[in-house]
Amino acid sequence: MKNTFGNSLQITIFGESHGPYIGAVLDGLAPGIDINDEFIKKQLLLRRPSGDISTKRVEADEYSIVSGAFNGKTTGTPLCILIPNTSQKSADYGENAERLARPGHADYTAFVKYGGFEDYRGGGHFSGRITAALVAAAGVVIPELNKKGIFIGTHIKSVGNVNDRDFADYRADIDYLSSETFAVLSSEAGEKMQEIIKKAAAEGDSVGGILESAVIGLPAGLGEPWFDTVEGVLSHALFSIPAVKGIEFGAGFSGVNGSGSEFNDAFFSENGEIKTKTNNNGGINGGITNGMPVTVRLAVKPTPSIYKEQDTVELNSGENRKLVINGRHDPTIIHRARIVVDSVIALTVYDLLAARFGTDFFGGRN
Repeated sequence: MKNTFGNSLQITIFGESHGPYIGAVLDGLAPGIDINDEFIKKQLLLRRPSGDISTKRVEADEYSIVSGAFNGKTTGTPLCILIPNTSQKSADYGENAERLARPGHADYTAFVKYGGFEDYRGGGHFSGRITAALVAAAGVVIPELNKKGIFIGTHIKSVGNVNDRDFADYRADIDYLSSETFAVLSSEAGEKMQEIIKKAAAEGDSVGGILESAVIGLPAGLGEPWFDTVEGVLSHALFSIPAVKGIEFGAGFSGVNGSGSEFNDAFFSENGEIKTKTNNNGGINGGITNGMPVTVRLAVKPTPSIYKEQDTVELNSGENRKLVINGRHDPTIIHRARIVVDSVIALTVYDLLAARFGTDFFGGRN
């Protein structure tokens, strides 16, 4: 399996939903980065289930850093984070349990790829549970990005037919979102979205939606043309997040229906700095950042674990069967996924910056 991403900064994730631990290894971190324990805990809390629109499986996420840190700072050697699983309920996954492929999940594809040897309990290595390791790892680098004037924020742009407002004052909006459990910029839209989610839950169903992210403070010149464009690298990373099924940058799909004169971002100079009057290209030209906010939207599918009866196949026998899923599941994951999106973007941005300016751009030696 390919579980490592990045060039100058590489992250490897490991573990299974019902295994003893999940975790991550960060290789390529600069030495001297402060480990902000309270910030990492806060980020994990934003990913954790809360209220009646989330799963009832609540993990404490009492992480530990077992290598790569000393006296509260990174050493520059591989940093390993371990997070124990303490709230598994594996009784339904016994040795003789039926292997019913859950529609929308990776059960069938994992069975084919790994020949039935995979740990299938709770989705195993394919579970969204593993994203906690991504969030903890990004909790190390986000404060360092903030020191460089780089800030990342994600809000729930839409659920059903309800839309949140667009980013306006990017910095103020990002600061506001940083502590919101249900990350919307309009409280009225947020209330309507939660009603849609609760209605789906009451019907034994689920919903998805769209997340919108912004990255501000990036210098112009990051990225490469063709195969390592900023869009390409970010897309590669973001599509690793479970349930992400679509991505667009800037004005995206809706913007291409207009003309070039409408889509083009006119340049102007202000106090010696080159900017664009609009941002339809989402802060990227030719695969390279132009200094404007990088904006990206993600389509997040409805949670596949629903309580309605579905058609499926028993994997060991190949027989057609009916499936009713039991257990603890989210009627939507979009409110929890947004901090995962922030985290994946942060790790990718750190990697892009280190590739451009060198590892010592960060940490205690710059």
